[in-house]
Amino acid sequence: MTDHRIAQDIDHPPRPLAQRLGAILWPSFFAAGVSTMVFFAFVDPIDLRDISTVDWAVSREAGYTIGFFMFWLATGLSSLFTWWLLRPRSRFNRGPGRDIGRSS
Repeated sequence: MTDHRIAQDIDHPPRPLAQRLGAILWPSFFAAGVSTMVFFAFVDPIDLRDISTVDWAVSREAGYTIGFFMFWLATGLSSLFTWWLLRPRSRFNRGPGRDIGRSS
């Protein structure tokens, strides 16, 4: 029989910042690249410029760039939200003056 309390009392050390950022930014970069390719396979950035209400002189390459960074922002926020939900509860469920894994 497994004692689940033992697994809950283990607090893993925090990961380095570079590893945390890489775990959020790299998958979102990849997903943004794929999303950009699929989206712009069907939609021309010049057509988007023409139907928008803003009178900016946006070239096709600028449209691709803006689209990529918008997809990267959306997928990056999605990855960040997933990371936030998967944090161990001991990292954010501490009360003042409480030890990790001990109840008062």
